[in-house]
Order: sequence, then structure tokens, then C-alpha cells
Amino acid sequence: MKRIAATPLTPAAFAPFGDVIEVAGDPDKIINQGQCGRFHDRAELDFSDGRAGISLFNANPRALPYQLDMVERHPDGSQAFIPMTHRPFLVIVALDENGKPGEPEAFITSPGQAVNYHRGTWHGVLTPLHGPGLFAVVDRIGAGPNLEEFWFDTPYEVVS
Repeated sequence: MKRIAATPLTPAAFAPFGDVIEVAGDPDKIINQGQCGRFHDRAELDFSDGRAGISLFNANPRALPYQLDMVERHPDGSQAFIPMTHRPFLVIVALDENGKPGEPEAFITSPGQAVNYHRGTWHGVLTPLHGPGLFAVVDRIGAGPNLEEFWFDTPYEVVS
């Protein structure tokens, strides 16, 4: 089994795969009678057709070490995972190499971080590290299949 060490999620390290959504730096605007900082337009939603929808996912928590057997991608739309708790989760991604995933990389979010996978980015399944695994997901709602899966011949073990 191949081993992957999960590293802290940073916007620079994650940039080839998507956007890190977080409160960082100064707000773009102060709203609500001066009581709220707006951190504006933090992710690039991208859909070939259809529309953006918000769904709720409730995933079972997992633990490290984690066995990675499969990754998936969505060729017709980006996909944002926004935790509804203040707990970290595991993010696994891989660059595309001629229609197949390259070597996977793993990240662990800090509490308060969310991710938006660019359209067509290979990624692991939703992997909360603590319960409840409740997430708001913003992705493409539309006709036709928007899911490709790739099963590894040799699984990976993701460790901290």
C-alpha cells in the first residue's frame, strides 16, 4: 500500500485543485450596520450547464489512517464543501493525467475552512474526521451524468 502524508490545507498548496474558502485578512466590506465583515466572492463556481444548487450532506466520520481506494470527479461543474460544524475534515485531490488521476495529495482543513473543487478535479469522497459530518454542498444541478469514478489498483494509506 502506498502512503500519503496529509498536510495542513493552505490556499497556495490547494490552488491547482480549487479554492480554499475561509475568513482570512480584512473583510472586503463591512455590512449590517457595521456588525458584520463580508469576505466577498471566495470561490469560483463553474458549471457547463444547469444551475447552482445547495444540498446538505451528512457523512459518517472517518479516522486516520484512512484507506483511499477511489477518487471521483465532476466534469460538468465545480463542487464546494462547506462544513456546518467547526471541525477539520480530510481533503484528497489529484491532478488529471490524460483522463486518469495522478498521484493523490491529502490535506487536513483547519476549523472554519471549506473547499471548492474546480470542475473536473479528481477528489476523494467527503471525509469528516469528527461527527457530526454535516456539510452544505454547492454544486451543479442539471440533467445528465456528472460523475466519474476511478478505482486504484493499489490503495493508498493516508496518515497524519
